[in-house]
Amino acid sequence: MANTPLMPKATAVWLVDNTALSFTQIATFCKLHPLEVKAIADGEAAQGIKGLDPILTGQLTREEVEKAQNDPKYQLKLQGSKVVVPESKRKGPRYTPVSRRQDRPNAILWLVRNHPEMKDAQIMRLVGTTKPTIAAIRDRTHWNSANLTPSDPVTLGLCSQLELDMEVEKAAKNAPQPVAGEPVETLMPVEDSTSEDAIAAAFSLDASQPVRREEEEEIDADAVFAKLNSLKGDDDADADAAEAASEAEVSGEEEAK
Repeated sequence: MANTPLMPKATAVWLVDNTALSFTQIATFCKLHPLEVKAIADGEAAQGIKGLDPILTGQLTREEVEKAQNDPKYQLKLQGSKVVVPESKRKGPRYTPVSRRQDRPNAILWLVRNHPEMKDAQIMRLVGTTKPTIAAIRDRTHWNSANLTPSDPVTLGLCSQLELDMEVEKAAKNAPQPVAGEPVETLMPVEDSTSEDAIAAAFSLDASQPVRREEEEEIDADAVFAKLNSLKGDDDADADAAEAASEAEVSGEEEAK
């Protein structure tokens, strides 16, 4: 409908009454059938409809009309609107077509994994879901968690790349900044990991033999056995003392009798 004039029948009525255009030219411009335009000219159709001037409404120019009147094969061209009407903002959750609703859990899982800084309200705006569904997918308590596959919502057609980029940028601004002085873990630079010293150190390690610690001491077998013998001697002395004490107790009982 972008190339159709406003009020096509009223425009056709005006063109029939005020121009020498052919029925085909008027029908092509107003997106009507030539026989319907002929019926308008004969007074059999569009009775009581007041004609709408397309020149006054800015849909045609006088030069365009004159050019078409001089050339019966020329087709009128609709003039673009000079007024830009801003798009009204949506209110409420995003509408998702029925054919795409089964893909929403996969898109939510993708957003939760790849953009954990994004709030639930942002995910709801992107894919048109609810907070309980997002919480269930985060906690892996969704009824279909075992079959979910992370999928980009842009690829699934649930949102545009511009909308996703805007939400990611907004989430990054609201994300907490790292504390000053706190060490940030990063990967080793490529120059350090691919240097000759690093490569030589990596290939010099023998994986078949365990790495020996520097603080590990040599085991002295004689010292170990000497310690075991001393422990054994202490145990024997304790046993002899216990036996002597028991014999003395028995002899004391016999004397008392």
